[in-house]
Amino acid sequence: MIKVLIADDHPIVRTGLRQILLKAPDIQITGEVGSGEEALKLLGRQKYDVVILDIVLPGLGGLEVLRRIKTKMPSIPVLMLSMYPEEHYAVRTLKLGAAGYLSKEHFPDEVISAIRKVVRGGKYLGQAIIDNVESSLRAGDKRMPHETLSSREYQVMCMIASGKPVGSIAKELSLSVKTIDTYRAHILRKLNLRNNVAIARYAIECRLVI
Repeated sequence: MIKVLIADDHPIVRTGLRQILLKAPDIQITGEVGSGEEALKLLGRQKYDVVILDIVLPGLGGLEVLRRIKTKMPSIPVLMLSMYPEEHYAVRTLKLGAAGYLSKEHFPDEVISAIRKVVRGGKYLGQAIIDNVESSLRAGDKRMPHETLSSREYQVMCMIASGKPVGSIAKELSLSVKTIDTYRAHILRKLNLRNNVAIARYAIECRLVI
């Protein structure tokens, strides 16, 4: 039996995953949490065969949770779940050690096969982004400016580009407005941009937001 831990702060997503995985007799959800901190605690106490981890989590973001999992428990495969279908997040998660990447838009049709594949030691990506991901990984050090951002900076950049105000971002990530302002300043400096409008334009041109 494949034991699965789900880390997603949206109850409706966790419910959907439960309904999907009930169709697989060899897969069982043995842990559900709504934050990265809770996921790390459970992983320290129980054994799981695979983790399904949302990229956008309150407090400790999904990319940072992924980094910590692969540092402490490198043998556990982690499937990243995201609302973003574009290849840029997939590349970032693979470089951090993720075993696969699923867009929430398509995961109902893919999650069972994805879990089985990564548990066997494989990698899983939706077919729509495989070519772009492989191209980006082969590029090596030829990085785009946004690839120099930290995981949290990248997350904040995408949220700003999606039109979310600083206060809303701070609330969603359980951080202070001052902290988000600091991340925003880092983003502007690293991308050589002047304001939020420029961040949005950059993100759209690079297909970082939908």
